[in-house]
This record gives sequence, structure tokens and C-alpha cells, in this order.
Amino acid sequence: MFGWFQRLLPQSGDFFVMFERHAAACTAAAEALAQLIRGEGDREAHITAIRDREHEADDIIREVLGEVRRTFLTPFDRGAIIGLIGSMDDTIDEVQACASAIELYQFTAFEPEMERMAAEICTAVRLMEQALPLLRDITRNGRQLHELTARLVTLEGQVDGIHTEGLKANFSRAKADGDPLMFIVKREVYKHLEKIADAFEDVANQIDGLAVDHA
Repeated sequence: MFGWFQRLLPQSGDFFVMFERHAAACTAAAEALAQLIRGEGDREAHITAIRDREHEADDIIREVLGEVRRTFLTPFDRGAIIGLIGSMDDTIDEVQACASAIELYQFTAFEPEMERMAAEICTAVRLMEQALPLLRDITRNGRQLHELTARLVTLEGQVDGIHTEGLKANFSRAKADGDPLMFIVKREVYKHLEKIADAFEDVANQIDGLAVDHA
């Protein structure tokens, strides 16, 4: 009933388009980060691409916040819109933070666990990008949204597990090599990768909350 009534309401500001544009920027940034970690292509080009996508996402979140202030009837509660776009922006911010740490420390010694984490992150942001268009008819798509967000939460747990494996392996290697500085640098990269996973789990929770509210 609510979904039918909602579609009749006059609205300005296409929040759905803005959500989807932001998700596309996040996916592009995550894929560039994964390529950077795998050592594929031009390193500086990947870092620049990530930075550009993060700036693009910043512009989009400003659009969203402006439309929230100007729009009388929004498709969802204003707090829910701000919460969702904020959690999405946290995701791409953490991708940018990881790339910045890699650039700052001139880091090139990527480990298999880092590649695995980056691959899982790419899978997660693609799922996020897949979920967002379903918000256009949230009542009808509630079950599918719940399934997608459950997969996102599962992926976050998998990234956490790889993170733990990587830290243990990193400590063992550093201990054997007698190189505490490299341990610290690698730990920093692992930390940022893990924070990306935390951020996309927040996105999943925001989307799932909307699905529950509008079921």
C-alpha cells in the first residue's frame, strides 16, 4: 500500500539516479584499487583514477544533501537518505585512504591476502551497485534486497577472516626477516582494506533497514 501511494507523490530530485551514480564511482574506484594491488597496468593511473572517482562521489553527496534540503516529498525518510549516501561515501573514502597509504609509503610488496581482500571488496561493491536500482520499487524488491544485503554481510565476514590470516602471515614474515618497519607498513594497508569492508557492511545495513521499513 505504501509503495503504491509513494509512487503517486510529486517529487523533485532523483535520489535514485544519484545513489546509482555514486555506486558506479565506488565500483570503479574499488576495481582500480584491486588492479593496483595485483600490479596490473599503470600504478599512477590507478591512484589518479581512484582519487578522481572519490572527488566525483563527493560532488554527488553534495547534490544529495542539497536535494534533501530542497525536496518537500522525498522517496524515503530524510535521515534514511542521508544515512545511506553517507555510508556509501564512507566506502569510497576508505578506498581512497587505502590508495593514499600505498602511494605515501611507495608500497609495492603486496601479499596474496591483500589481493584476496581486494577481490572480495570488488565483489561487494558490485553487489551494492546491483542492489541500489531495486530501491526504485522497494516494496516489490524487498526480498531480493534482503538477499543481496545478507551476501554483503557475509562478504564482510570473509574479508575479516582474510585480514586476520594476512596479519598473522605478515607478523611471521617480519619476525623471520627482522623487518619491523615493513610489518608496520603492511599492517597499515591491511587496516585500510578491512575498513572498506566495514563501510560496505554499513551500506548493507542501511539498505536492509529501508527494505524492512517499506516491506
